[in-house]
Amino acid sequence: MNQELRQLQIQVGATFDPDATVPSSFGNDKDALRALQDSAVLCDRAHWGLIEVRDRDRLQFLHNQTTNDLKSLQPGQGDDTVFVTSTARTIDLATVYVTEDSVLLLVSPEQTQPLLDWLDRYLFPMDRVKLKDLSEEFAIFSLMGAKSAELLASMGVGEIPQQPEGSHQLVQLENMEVRIAVGSGLALPGYTLLIPEDRAATLWNRAIEAGAVPMGDRVWEQLRVQQGRPARDRELTDNYNPLEAGLWQAISFTKGCYIGQETIARLNTYKGVKQRLWGIRLAAPVPPGTTITLDERKVGTLTSHSETEEGAFGLGYVRTQAGGAGLKVKVGEVDGELVAVPFLTHEYYVPPIKE
Repeated sequence: MNQELRQLQIQVGATFDPDATVPSSFGNDKDALRALQDSAVLCDRAHWGLIEVRDRDRLQFLHNQTTNDLKSLQPGQGDDTVFVTSTARTIDLATVYVTEDSVLLLVSPEQTQPLLDWLDRYLFPMDRVKLKDLSEEFAIFSLMGAKSAELLASMGVGEIPQQPEGSHQLVQLENMEVRIAVGSGLALPGYTLLIPEDRAATLWNRAIEAGAVPMGDRVWEQLRVQQGRPARDRELTDNYNPLEAGLWQAISFTKGCYIGQETIARLNTYKGVKQRLWGIRLAAPVPPGTTITLDERKVGTLTSHSETEEGAFGLGYVRTQAGGAGLKVKVGEVDGELVAVPFLTHEYYVPPIKE
């Protein structure tokens, strides 16, 4: 834990849950939500993991282990991809950043070592691949909000060109070298910042001085649920596959073989997705794990819940035959309504050909 950064955060109101490595709140949750609309917020994601993959076969190796077409990525590009089992059950949703001499994997909290072990299982003696845990060497921040680009410019980064999600560049900010990637980790405008741990406090302080509103993990979790980003041990478990989880944007159906590819291809070809993840507007709070019913018949399970300014909201898997957006259901004894959420996609997207 970076004690210098922690002290800076405490000075601006941070409180920490027991055993937490990032602030749960800054006592400003409502202000942080408003700042997303007209300013920018800064969120510490130090509990997420960062894995470095190096050597000659790095990109081919990852291409063969995950769902997306990584082999076509060039340095400075990135994308989301999903680690799945041989039967296409989800392990984790990761973000890939390709550099000139390595690939960086941003992975979910508490998934660094499990994924390192997973990848090591598929390394053969002839593979030229080296894996390293960089989680303790780098800080990870999300800068999100309508004016996040303007805030970066005011810090001296210079104008950041409009680039696709996952694009990234190494910039010099005063005496700091920061990797700035397009994408906040949610379906909200913003950037992911990767910086050496010994410069994290300086960057945090600089961003706050420039006007960023600090945001705790409690608000991140609320936004995650409202946006529909599936989380490990909630929506990403061995009970579900990435098609059901709404992660079609992180899957290539043309790349060829990878772990779990046959199952995913078969589900897509034969329209075999029997359940899918939905947002659920709730009349009252309901704990995750509660059964979702339609006409007293079980059609799904609630996987996440959050309190929002508009009321209770959840995520849950519901059988496709039951219906879609607007469907009225019961979640336990509570009324619920299925709603679409912006992070998820449920069909194959073919980008237009550029002339």
